[in-house]
Amino acid sequence: MKRSKDRLGGMLLLAFFGSYAWLSQDIHLPPAYADAAFTAQTLPHFLAGLGILAAAWLVAFPPKLSEVVETRPTTQSLNWSHLLSFLALMSVYGLSLRPLGFLLSTSVFLMAGLLLLGERRPSWLIGVAVLVTAGFWALMSLGLGVFLSPWPYQ
Repeated sequence: MKRSKDRLGGMLLLAFFGSYAWLSQDIHLPPAYADAAFTAQTLPHFLAGLGILAAAWLVAFPPKLSEVVETRPTTQSLNWSHLLSFLALMSVYGLSLRPLGFLLSTSVFLMAGLLLLGERRPSWLIGVAVLVTAGFWALMSLGLGVFLSPWPYQ
């Protein structure tokens, strides 16, 4: 097996995800969750398995030199105004969660983020933001039992 930077990276990732899988076994579960389908160990096990598969694939089948495109971004090629706009937007979102509630602040956050990314159709902006926010709130609150205050100061 020929050694390359890609294979070395794959081996390092394989070691990392193997360690992660090993350490995720130490997550304590209360006895009440012994038969539950979804526990605190489920996502770490899934991520570790997915990472191990991807790293093993990279070790077994590294990309050929003809498939690799050498482009390195420079600081001049980055869109700094977008970065700063998103940082400001995330800060405002974090500060607005309690006063506006999860549903309103997350919908406005998603609409503003989509606007920053260049989406201009109002029906698409509102539809995506409201449906994703309502779906995520329902999944967390009703499906998983994690309380997210939907309205201001609730």
